[in-house]
Amino acid sequence: MTNSSDTPPPSVRSYGRRLLRQAWRDTLSVYYANTPIWRTLKSGGLLVFGFFCWSAASLLLSYRPDWTVLWYVAAYGFLLIVWGPLTHAVIVPLVIRLRRTGEHPLTRAFTRHASKLNLTVFLAIVLVLGTFPVAPMTLDFQSGLTGDSSPDVDPDLLCTVSDDLITCHLSSDEGIDHIVVTSGGSHLEVVDDPPFAFEIRVDDLETVVGQQRFDVELRDEDGDRLRRYTRNADAIGTS
Repeated sequence: MTNSSDTPPPSVRSYGRRLLRQAWRDTLSVYYANTPIWRTLKSGGLLVFGFFCWSAASLLLSYRPDWTVLWYVAAYGFLLIVWGPLTHAVIVPLVIRLRRTGEHPLTRAFTRHASKLNLTVFLAIVLVLGTFPVAPMTLDFQSGLTGDSSPDVDPDLLCTVSDDLITCHLSSDEGIDHIVVTSGGSHLEVVDDPPFAFEIRVDDLETVVGQQRFDVELRDEDGDRLRRYTRNADAIGTS
């Protein structure tokens, strides 16, 4: 015999469904709000939120590169900076216009599922970027966020690759006591002598989100980090 107390009363279940349906309708009403002020608020809010996610994830990755899930957060924020304003300034007004004027069955079917299609494409691109980060999302932005306790210490890290052997050196050794080369948290080299040249094999690099990469930290005589560089093996030019 079934204990009736284990099953919520129908009124409770129906109330929960109504509550969820109403929340979904409210979300859609905000999503499709098309007045100029609403478009500006939504676009601006998503742009700011996207920049926050991108910069915060990149900052954490500069200290903890092994937290690979943060690449997807960075990819989400990086894409949202463009996708958010594009959605609410272009796509949503276009869908609303097509709903009012479109008479072709394909047009009507597209407008009914436009929001789901837009979200699906967005998430698919986030997954691709999180798995295979592009240069503007990683190297260029991350190098600007890395810790630099001495602005005067700013040499170029020059690297070439030949026969799976990566060779690097610094353009200047002023203010640097030694450098530490790591990959995925594993120490590969400690170089004490200028011009701080070193060689590492590509096979010794650990793979992070689909790319073989290594970090080079410049340190002073107290062991404090002056500057940090991150390089992907695939992005280094051949000699």
